[in-house]
Amino acid sequence: MLRELAEFDEFGAKSLVQSKDHGEFVVPTFTNEFWTAKQRAANNLHEVSYRACFKPQLPRFFIDRLTTPGDLVMDPFMGRGTTLVESALAGRRAAGADINPLSGILTAPRLNPPTQASVKERLLKIDFTKGGDEPEDLLTFYHPDTLREISALRRHLLEPPGADAADAWIRMVATNRLTGHSPGFFSVYTLPPNQAVTVARQKLINAKRNQTPPYRNVQAILEKKSKSLLRDITADDRQRLRSLADRHQIVVSSADDLSEIRANSVALVVTSPPFLDIVQYSTDNWLRCWFNGIDAEQIRIWKFGNVLRWQEAMARVFVELKRVLRPGGHVAFEVGEVRKGKIQLEDHVVPAATSAGLEPVLVLINAQEFTKTSNCWGVDNQSKGTNTNRIILLRKP
Repeated sequence: MLRELAEFDEFGAKSLVQSKDHGEFVVPTFTNEFWTAKQRAANNLHEVSYRACFKPQLPRFFIDRLTTPGDLVMDPFMGRGTTLVESALAGRRAAGADINPLSGILTAPRLNPPTQASVKERLLKIDFTKGGDEPEDLLTFYHPDTLREISALRRHLLEPPGADAADAWIRMVATNRLTGHSPGFFSVYTLPPNQAVTVARQKLINAKRNQTPPYRNVQAILEKKSKSLLRDITADDRQRLRSLADRHQIVVSSADDLSEIRANSVALVVTSPPFLDIVQYSTDNWLRCWFNGIDAEQIRIWKFGNVLRWQEAMARVFVELKRVLRPGGHVAFEVGEVRKGKIQLEDHVVPAATSAGLEPVLVLINAQEFTKTSNCWGVDNQSKGTNTNRIILLRKP
């Protein structure tokens, strides 16, 4: 693989090859554009928003090179489930863990998606007029009739005996459509769907834009988004996904306690941990938690203001990853440049990983052009890591 990366020129440029001294380990570093910067050059099944998620091309790069069909691929910081969905599409078994139960809600339905016809049939059976428990402050985001429909859908999904496959899919899509900045979402104009602002902040946005929440047809939006998510699924994809559907594993747990995952079973881990205190996952997801009947205050998502505390936590994670990896298995651990590039987290990953008995193989830096999100935040090219994936590849002896 080292030679392949050194000679990689698929996007028109040769790799920049360097080495960095990490104590007893000298780790080669390869810089290039290793996967496309085009935002939508992947299966539409991935188009579910979540903060700080990586592109599907990242896990696919390592899945293709380090696993074979039927192998188990895992992500202990599952997020929206990019690694799991891409693994399943590639014919691999998938396992994932996340302390946030929203991750499973967003991921599991896409590992064996329903047909568009079955989604439409189920939507027709839901009584969207049966509201009645709408929190009044949510009228800051929604037209009264839209809020009633959301509340009716929420009641349907949370009622015993629980959601079946069609309901689980609708729940996933609705969770992703709660707020956003276009008519394809249930809400008035607000921040992108992975960042739910507070009621007070939304009132300021409404006043500044002189806007009031328009009516949005919840059923129509759910049907349209489902069609978009499913449009790239071929007959072969569906057969492949169906054949693996009962062989995946998703658990709600911290990444340093993967006791439900069998030892020596995982061929490849592709993951990205929380980057210090950069992303406020719990604040961003408060509205999604409300819709799904989850107490956001009870979700103990890691947040580190100190890089040494972050490194200590990662060392605990690597102990678990070594346990679940099979001999010769790999970890592709994606981190970023944080605090304006002053901290390069791979410098802290290597000692954390080696203390757990994993061997550093290489560092891969995927340098890419700006994404729409980066430009929204006014980030200059190569300055804050938002457009740079830094992956430390590790191996279990």
